[in-house]
Amino acid sequence: MQVEDENGKGTALDPKLLELLVCPLTKGSLRWDAENSELISKSAKLAYPVRDGIPIMLPSEARPLD
Repeated sequence: MQVEDENGKGTALDPKLLELLVCPLTKGSLRWDAENSELISKSAKLAYPVRDGIPIMLPSEARPLD
């Protein structure tokens, strides 16, 4: 899984990390959205950003999904 920064440099996001991470609100699974560099929680309807390969798992930093 690759995450690209604004300079187009790829940063690896460990697939095992995705298996371990859950939504902090619902404890549900997350889906990787490579296009937007976000982890999606369908159950919470939130998108958590990934910056420089680091998932920001704070609900206050998440983007609401429509």
